[in-house]
Amino acid sequence: MMDWSGSGHVTVKGIALEYACYGPPPAEAATIVMLHEGLGCVALWRDFPQRVADATGLGVFVYSRQGYGQSDAVNLSRPLDFMTREAVDVLPPLLDAIGFRRGILFGHSDGATIAAIYAGSVEDLRIRGLILMAPHFFTEQSGLAEIATAREDYLNGDLKARLAKYHADVDGAFLGWAETWLDPGFLDWNVAEAIDYLRIPVLAIQGREDQYGTLAQVQEIDDRAYSPVDMAILDDCKHAPHLEQPEQTLAAVTDFITRLERIEAAEVEIA
Repeated sequence: MMDWSGSGHVTVKGIALEYACYGPPPAEAATIVMLHEGLGCVALWRDFPQRVADATGLGVFVYSRQGYGQSDAVNLSRPLDFMTREAVDVLPPLLDAIGFRRGILFGHSDGATIAAIYAGSVEDLRIRGLILMAPHFFTEQSGLAEIATAREDYLNGDLKARLAKYHADVDGAFLGWAETWLDPGFLDWNVAEAIDYLRIPVLAIQGREDQYGTLAQVQEIDDRAYSPVDMAILDDCKHAPHLEQPEQTLAAVTDFITRLERIEAAEVEIA
């Protein structure tokens, strides 16, 4: 089992994954596991994990998926079901490796999709809630157009140089994301069925001006989930609510988690 320390690498299925921890360890409090976006990593969460830990009093664990940040490199091309594979093949042993006991999955963009797939397909009673920020459940032409624009900037502009500051395997990070989303076979990708199997409270957060996904993505959660769903739609906000509207995002996250913890405490008292 991993020592709960500031940062380092944890090995999962022979792959070294970069991580950082904030707040108390799993033996002392519930843990929020944060899953980054399609071009994200530990460093690109900025100070938000620390702010979440400070505001909630819970532990926060963030990691860089294979091919991102300072984690081991990935072989390209990625399979079209890479998010499902991350959810069912990597996340279960990762949670075990960090000593996860009880807590919340908090995902952004692709990370939110992975979190939803996990909660909808893996029976894990340790997961008590989901925070899904700018999730994707199906492809939209407007989002694909934005990815195509980003690919052009990567190949002919300065995006590659900017991303290389954060990713040791910058081609693996960018091309593994963009080329998969832009693969013609990805047009029919749809994992919304995972929502039908959610049985835990969900907080859905999305910027009203999100360039990578319309509000139809979070509306799908509200329409299909059997469990309680809170919606936070933020004005003057695109695809990164925690960076573009950090105070509103932190307030929504803190309120949701505080209510979940209050429910957990009441259930313990009743038991």
